Amino acid sequence: MNNTIVQGIQAAVAPVFMLTAVAAMIGALATRLSRIIDRARWIEERLDTQRIENEDAAYWELRRLGLRGSVVNWSIGFLVFCALFIGVTVAGLFLDVTTNSVTDNFVRWSFLGGIICFACALICFLAETLLATHTLRFSKQSADKRLPLEQPPGATERRKS
Repeated sequence: MNNTIVQGIQAAVAPVFMLTAVAAMIGALATRLSRIIDRARWIEERLDTQRIENEDAAYWELRRLGLRGSVVNWSIGFLVFCALFIGVTVAGLFLDVTTNSVTDNFVRWSFLGGIICFACALICFLAETLLATHTLRFSKQSADKRLPLEQPPGATERRKS
């Protein structure tokens, strides 16, 4: 094998590891998005069949789920652009070594664009995580103050006593 091709492949290895991280993040975010969608469908089904005790709380949660879904979509979008930039970086590195063309600025800016997109995706991921955990209440006291979406059978009798 030609020595320049080997050097081109070696130069492209580091950005390929970045692509692996991007793929893992997209998988994690796709899972989060599917759980958001499942929860929204669950609430909408109960609203349609009038099995929700507190409709205001249900609509509030649907709005929150919509916001979370949008943030996850933005994060996935940034990751896709990151992958595109990194792919262009790998192609530029390979072309630089194999064709003796000067693509230094091109490679530099495409890699930097990928890193910026990855950072933006991480910021969106953090924002979505904060939105998700903001609605959680872990103590018994705050659980009593929480607006119930659906009461299990017999829950109203237990509260009265």
